[in-house]
Amino acid sequence: MAHSEFYKESIEQPEVFWEKQARELAWYQFPKTILSKNKDDYYQWFEDGELNISYLCIDKHIEDGFGEQTAIVFDSPVTNTTNKISFNQLKEEVSKLAGGLQSLGLQKGDTAIIYMPMIPQALYAMLACARLGVIHSVVFGGFAPHELAIRIDDCHPKVIITASNGVEIDRIIPYKPFVDQAIKEAHHKPEKVVVFDRELGVDIEYQPYDIDYTSLVDKSVPAE
Repeated sequence: MAHSEFYKESIEQPEVFWEKQARELAWYQFPKTILSKNKDDYYQWFEDGELNISYLCIDKHIEDGFGEQTAIVFDSPVTNTTNKISFNQLKEEVSKLAGGLQSLGLQKGDTAIIYMPMIPQALYAMLACARLGVIHSVVFGGFAPHELAIRIDDCHPKVIITASNGVEIDRIIPYKPFVDQAIKEAHHKPEKVVVFDRELGVDIEYQPYDIDYTSLVDKSVPAE
């Protein structure tokens, strides 16, 4: 199909077009309704369909024989770090973190905030939440405590997943003090804060609600 025809169908027959695209994905339950409106007159897509984005991003590629292919390339000039992560490695990391979050009581329908720099663990956290059906909100790492507090009160996270610090070209930005201050300012109080120590020489002042990311992952039962 030519691009013009492809585009024309998407505009003139959106339900037909998007049903075709949806069939390219692996669903637990394929939707009977493609496009509908809710009681508030907002459009909804695939409202009765069921899938899992973590499965589609990881497991499906492994099942298709691509487990040893590269899923993530992490290249950080500011820390002089380069790392390639295969789909098999990604599944192990995500499943173990998901199991750890499960052990903290997170379940489908709960919410979590991810307040991290652009490191692989941020992706692990997103995919681990999706694996469990936990709704996650990504907050820009380094946002001021007051801005983070607003977002805590907005989504009422059960858990915040963060890192010890972020790194800019000429300085290290401690994240953990920002999180602690945001929790003090927020009306809603998360139950736990999972902290990934980047081991860049930043001292972490742990609070009673803190959980070490690495320890949590090491002792968890993977969530398949």
